Amino acid sequence: MPYTRYLPIVFIIVFALSGCGLFRKPDQAVTPESLYKAGSQQYQKGRYKSAIETFQRLTDEHPLSEQAVLAKLGIADAYFSNKGYPEAAQVYSEFIFLNPLNENLPYAMFQIGMCHYHQMGTIDRDQTETLKARQSFEALISRFPKSKFSPVAEKLLLETKQRLAEREFYVGMFYFKTKRYKAAAGRFEVVVKEYPNLGFDYKAGYLLEESRRLLAAAETEKAKPPKKAPAGLKSE
Repeated sequence: MPYTRYLPIVFIIVFALSGCGLFRKPDQAVTPESLYKAGSQQYQKGRYKSAIETFQRLTDEHPLSEQAVLAKLGIADAYFSNKGYPEAAQVYSEFIFLNPLNENLPYAMFQIGMCHYHQMGTIDRDQTETLKARQSFEALISRFPKSKFSPVAEKLLLETKQRLAEREFYVGMFYFKTKRYKAAAGRFEVVVKEYPNLGFDYKAGYLLEESRRLLAAAETEKAKPPKKAPAGLKSE
């Protein structure tokens, strides 16, 4: 029949329209519960980027829902599990700011500390992240001393203090060996005063006194008047 020659064109149009969604089945209602469930499943399967996208969609489309609050934590947890610690710390901080009375506040505070903890450098590197981890754990312990996260935070806090003490001692030794005794004394004094009972008391105390003694000796020697040349000799 004549119309059969037009069938390929008809099929092309049908497929094109179906691609545009004309012949698609209507989507099921996307509820906050379904989005949160989907994001949680993606997270459990280790599909962290997909989980972040799903949780973000939930917070964007249903910002006032109960699930949106939990989705914010889901985003932070997904970043954390994917080792995106700076991003995770930022989202945890946003959660705390937006939900200051939420029951998950201790968890978010603990996780911020963990974000910084995982970024701590060795003692020969900058210790900014170590200091931030210390401050985060201290804030958690101070505000929620009975939280289930506080005992763990106390152990990690001790570890951060140990790292900071090692750093101060390390730098102090560098100054001491290069005969910069004033700078060395300053570092050893920090170890003695701010980080007691961490295994550095004797060494730091001894080197502090030694630095002060050598510094005083150098200053005394410097204050002495220059020696005069013997009579009859001209100084060059």
